[in-house]
Amino acid sequence: MTTMRPPRAPLKPLDDALNELLGFATILSDVEWVSTFDADGRVLAQDLVSELQVPPQDNSSMDGYAVRRADVLHANGQPLPVSQRIAAGSVGTELAPLSVARIFTGAPIPPGADAVVMQEEGELTQTDAGDTVRFTGVPEKGQWIRRAGEDVTQGAKVLSKGERLAPASIGLAASIGMHRLSVVRRPKVALFSTGDELVMPGDVEPEAMKPGAIYNSNRFFLRALLRRLGCEVTDLGIVPDRLEATQDALREAATNHDLILTSGGVSVGEEDHIKPAVESLGSLDLWQIAIKPGKPFAYGKVQGAHFIGLPGNPVSSFVTFLLLVRPFLLKLQGGSKFAIQSIAAPAHFTWARADKRREFLRVCRNAAGGLDLFSNQSSGVLTSAVWGDGLVDNPAGQTIQSGDVVRFISFSELMA
Repeated sequence: MTTMRPPRAPLKPLDDALNELLGFATILSDVEWVSTFDADGRVLAQDLVSELQVPPQDNSSMDGYAVRRADVLHANGQPLPVSQRIAAGSVGTELAPLSVARIFTGAPIPPGADAVVMQEEGELTQTDAGDTVRFTGVPEKGQWIRRAGEDVTQGAKVLSKGERLAPASIGLAASIGMHRLSVVRRPKVALFSTGDELVMPGDVEPEAMKPGAIYNSNRFFLRALLRRLGCEVTDLGIVPDRLEATQDALREAATNHDLILTSGGVSVGEEDHIKPAVESLGSLDLWQIAIKPGKPFAYGKVQGAHFIGLPGNPVSSFVTFLLLVRPFLLKLQGGSKFAIQSIAAPAHFTWARADKRREFLRVCRNAAGGLDLFSNQSSGVLTSAVWGDGLVDNPAGQTIQSGDVVRFISFSELMA
């Protein structure tokens, strides 16, 4: 008797899958205060409003001379005496008419001065009676002066709740006096792989590998990607292809973790035990996403923890993490920016094999400003993700001719 398989569900568009996945992500409620020094990559839990203006007063953006514009009407005119010296951190006095102040970068502009002349445009003469300077040009009013509040005005919101902090934003927070920042706590993620074929580097030497065995690369890059996103990672290793072992790993992973992330075992083969194991402890949806690489994907819940299952092929696992898991984790942390940013770039290759799925092709930018294609786009060729510096987002059913403008997504954008 022939057993009829149920009809397969239609492939789910990537955008639909992402929106559905983000709908499951509830922002973590726990907030903690961290040193601004240690806030890189964290997500702000509250708006930052400045209690002061930056800079606090007009200051010089150059080493040079503070002058009254009306006193320098001609190039190479009468030398003017240097009446005072103002360093950063000190305050000058009222600038006397027909005199100049020697001033340094960041120093406050003295009252009466309305321009700064850089030192390269002044000819300094030193005498026992005092220093004088003659200018080789005529300054413009306001030149080389940084105005008070031109960076930040008092009462302004400088950073918004939900913003993921980067080095520049950390510096901006420090510039308004923030030595600690309120951030959403780090997501706690339990990571494991399934597959009797997997071997850890260092456990077996290459010459001793059994037929069919492979080194577990996914565990390494997934852990690195999770840590880049600010997660606390518990690595549960490789789980044997047995139902009971998979259930035990899931129970352990669900304890005190926000997300369980696995790779491999999310198809419907006889040795793929993720589905029955998760369903026995919670709930699971198996998605077939209309992307290449990376079609199989699973989302579920295990005793209150989110569960995401990635495909086992390394490039499929890598790409689906970047496109789906990354925004999910950012949403958990309260992040507000999930859209994939792409730019237009010319293809310097031909892609004649249109696919019914949306394709993400591994490419590398070249010196001519175009994109070169890695020769082997197989989902098992991790070399393509190392050689390449991004992905071409190619719509379903689309071929590419050399010279066509395509959408390029930089890995630096996806892994920041």
